[in-house]
This record gives sequence, C-alpha cells and structure tokens, in this order.
Amino acid sequence: MATSGFDDVLATLDAERRARRAVMSTSAERAARQVREEVVEGRLRSGTRLPEERLAAAIGVSRNTLREALSQLVAERILVRVPHRGVVVATPGPEDIRDLYAVRMLVEPAALAHGSGLSDRRVEGLRAAVDEGRAALAAGDLEGVGSANQHFHRAVVALAGSPRLDALMDLLLAEMRLVFHSMGDPAAFHTPYLEENARICDLLEADDREGAARHLAGYLARARDHLLSAPGSRTTADDPGSDAR
Repeated sequence: MATSGFDDVLATLDAERRARRAVMSTSAERAARQVREEVVEGRLRSGTRLPEERLAAAIGVSRNTLREALSQLVAERILVRVPHRGVVVATPGPEDIRDLYAVRMLVEPAALAHGSGLSDRRVEGLRAAVDEGRAALAAGDLEGVGSANQHFHRAVVALAGSPRLDALMDLLLAEMRLVFHSMGDPAAFHTPYLEENARICDLLEADDREGAARHLAGYLARARDHLLSAPGSRTTADDPGSDAR
C-alpha cells in the first residue's frame, strides 16, 4: 500500500476516535477489532507496515495496548512480524486458501440450511448486500464490489444466530480480503459472484434453505479453485514474512 493509503487509514481511525470523544483506552480488543476491520474493508493491504506510534495515536490507545492488540492479530494470522520491518499485514498462501475454504464450506452452507437465526430481517440484510454490490458495480467502484461480497458472507453466517461464529467469520473475512488482494484483478473475481449471491437470496426467499446451501457449497468450491489457479495468486514462499507467521 502506498503511504497515502496508510495515511487514509490513520485518518479514518482518528475520526472514529474523535467521534467517541476518547483520548486513551485500555481496550486491546477494541484496537484489534478496528485494525481487523480496516483489513476486512480492504483499506489495509498485504505487506503494509504498521508504525506503532502513529497507529496508537490514531486509534487512541497507549503503545502497550496497541502492542497487545497487534500480538492478537498476529496470532490470528492477519499480521506477521518480519525481521527489520516490524509488524506488517500478512500475505496468505495456497495452504491458507485451502484451509480458509475448508472452514467456510463447513460453516456457511450449514448456516443457510440449519441456522436458528433465520428471519425476514436477516434475509433482507443478505438482499441489501446484493443491492450494494450491484450499485458499486454500476458506479465503477470495484473495491466496493469486493466489500459488498464480504458483507454478504458475514450476513450468511449471521443466520446461524451465534456470536461465536460471527466472531470467527470476522477473522476469516480479514484473511479472505488479503487473499483477494493477491489476485491480479480482485474485482474481476468478485463480479461474477454478484448474481450467485442474488440466486442464494432467491432460494431463501422461496423457503428453499437446502437449495441455497447446495448452491453456496458449489460456489465456494469454484471460488477456491479459481483462487488457487489464478496467475496472480502467491505461494507462501513468495511471502517475505511467511517464516515469521
């Protein structure tokens, strides 16, 4: 990420801090959540170095609290410690992709088929994510297409009605956004899946939960294979921080 991009992230975090009217906080979890969300939304990209002093000031935490938060994110495989560079945003490799999709293919179709949190409101949330993606595509906002897809899959897992699975999905989505950044053209990857997402909504609205789950399972398998075969995908050996992960 260019320096200006990281400056934009700092400005966003600083604005959030000012909105809370907070100067300092002892919450490492909150700091970790904010940094993680910057990854999920695509604003923090693979390889970005995170200078502690500037980041701590933007979030409104002490450097000790920030270090605790960064250590948590390293344990989550979202960040890595690289000799002579410090903490940087991770670059997932092929084994990470296989593992991420193994988890997603267990969790997401099951949430569609059996989740106890299914409601009209939550189905409306899925449809809103589809509409968000279509609007972003029409506006030429290709990063927005990727973000809308993230929001759709977060809403899928919310159908399970489980805060623990919601928290797990936040971790998966952060790693997935980094996977998508390894593609030569992540927007071209996401765009065909917009209508796949719409089809899942159609099936849920028709009360065909099993059909929606089968459709998503097939779609996730195709997406995994697409990512693994993409010319722009990186191997773990290509990642200068992989041995520190």
